[in-house]
Amino acid sequence: MSAILDKLLKGQNVEWLPLGEALKRTKGTSITAGQMKELHKDNAPVKIFAGGKTFAMVNYEDIPSKDINNEPSIIVKSRGIIEFEYYDKPFSHKNEMWAYHSQNSNIAIKYVYYFLKTQEQHFQNIGSKMQMPQIATPDTDKFLIPIPPLDVQAEIVRILDAFTAVTAELTAELTAELNMREKQYQYYRDKLLSFSEAGIETDSNRQQQTALCEGLANNVKQNHQIIWKSLGEVAEYSKSRISFDKLNEKNYIGVDNLLQNRMGKTNSSYLPTSGNLTAYFENDILIGNIRPYLKKIWQANQIGGTNGDVLVIHLKDKNILPRYLYQILADDKFFDFNMQNAKGAKMPRGNKEAILKYSFPVPPLDEQKRIVNILDKFEALTHSITEGLPKEITLREQQYEYYREQLIDFPKN
Repeated sequence: MSAILDKLLKGQNVEWLPLGEALKRTKGTSITAGQMKELHKDNAPVKIFAGGKTFAMVNYEDIPSKDINNEPSIIVKSRGIIEFEYYDKPFSHKNEMWAYHSQNSNIAIKYVYYFLKTQEQHFQNIGSKMQMPQIATPDTDKFLIPIPPLDVQAEIVRILDAFTAVTAELTAELTAELNMREKQYQYYRDKLLSFSEAGIETDSNRQQQTALCEGLANNVKQNHQIIWKSLGEVAEYSKSRISFDKLNEKNYIGVDNLLQNRMGKTNSSYLPTSGNLTAYFENDILIGNIRPYLKKIWQANQIGGTNGDVLVIHLKDKNILPRYLYQILADDKFFDFNMQNAKGAKMPRGNKEAILKYSFPVPPLDEQKRIVNILDKFEALTHSITEGLPKEITLREQQYEYYREQLIDFPKN
């Protein structure tokens, strides 16, 4: 038991009860995803929950009145991403989910919610045994929860509500700051890497692009010092191969473990079990080629392999810095160009031939270095998981979770 909790209890007893005995379980409503979409109305009074963050706002007459719950409740999201959500306004949910509310004046429903939030990993582990992660009502009904005296429950809720409000406020402020930095980053990127919308190499285009390029290099006095190149002139797709047995979760890159919005990559949960794959080397640029609007791009800092859904751009021109080329290809204009030439409607895929025709400005090497230094600093603030504001947001969330666990660290007898 933590010192904080020990001070709150002052020697009072804590009873442990199965969740299904402590609270009343309720059912949802029979509704499909299509019906939810059709019935949704902004600002309607009843919220219908589905899996993850999906929901619909509907009117009272849109679903049977018996399916509408007006009690402050804990909603059990039982499939896919298994988690608990607290809601204190009229609601229902899809019938594969369930909810709990308190009919016992000695049990505060929000206290139970805060306790269950600390136990989500337990239920996620149960659900992970299924092909589609899911839990059943007995998993929650039989789960033991601690019931301290009501005044202790109330104090825990008061403290955690205050932490929740402060954390939400700080996160909102930091997120707003992050968005501002993102706009600032894009502004300087546009100034430093200005080129026309089309991106196709033509004489008139080059004149227009050069005219737009005044922010590209303050110390480049003459426009003829800026050369225009197509991607195919300076780089090629990787032709090298690597055996599957040389790959691990850190150096295998699939489209699923490339992160959206230029956030780099994470470890892969899948590894190939046979064959030779496309190899990449340090400084190669990997781009997710499915749904280019997701802006998945990463510059390699190691040797590894990937599949056909990821393009590996290998730089050949020694007059171009690898990091400069990365900044060129990480620009919104490149992704817009890629989408304009993509094939397929439901699942657009980048056109490899068109991508090689993408044209961009190449200033002298010293100017490339200056541009890279500026843009890398902004990128560290806006996109890095381990640096800048995203790290601060994560630290705030971890601080909140630490105090929540300290307040609900009840020992079992």
